[in-house]
Amino acid sequence: MNYKTIKTDGIVEQDIKKSRFICHLKRVETEDEARDYIASIKKQHYKANHSCSAMIIGKKSEIKRSSDDGEPSGTAGVPMLTVLEKQELTNVVAVVTRYFGGIKLGAGGLIRAYAGSVAGAIAELGRVEVKRLEGLAITLTYPQYQTYANFLASEGLEEMETVFQADITTKIYLDKEAIPAFVDRLTDYYQGKVVATPSGSQIIEVNLH
Repeated sequence: MNYKTIKTDGIVEQDIKKSRFICHLKRVETEDEARDYIASIKKQHYKANHSCSAMIIGKKSEIKRSSDDGEPSGTAGVPMLTVLEKQELTNVVAVVTRYFGGIKLGAGGLIRAYAGSVAGAIAELGRVEVKRLEGLAITLTYPQYQTYANFLASEGLEEMETVFQADITTKIYLDKEAIPAFVDRLTDYYQGKVVATPSGSQIIEVNLH
């Protein structure tokens, strides 16, 4: 089952009208894990005015929760959750901690600040699609390997598990249905002088842009 989530855990901070908004994003597998993380952030930032949260969990996004943590109803948790939904993310929890700077933002300002904090953090930390792909082991000579990176770039693929011996063996991972056409293009590129063999399947994280 394919699903999308954040590439890496992280913390991204911004100042909005003298208030500090600190967005914490973390990959999680269960609601309990997410709640423990939210509690740890609240403990860490116990002097903060609010630590609002949103989570989506499950490969089919079965679990969705949000909390305004004392902000006016609907101005924090739900906007944060909406950003996660629009980015099609799951198995992730977002906590935005706010240190009030003395200037009230109003309902619209709060919605923009909390949603913007999450969106900005996702953009900075990146997204991946987690999917099961089929492996293809490719054997190349050293002269062939010199042009292999160019070929992969044209295909939008990355080499993995490369081993340098008498020849070079490297792997790529593809959707099963894409393999025959890829092998045809690879064979044409090297004028038939290349060996590609199936190499099992694996869960791979593919970067999303």
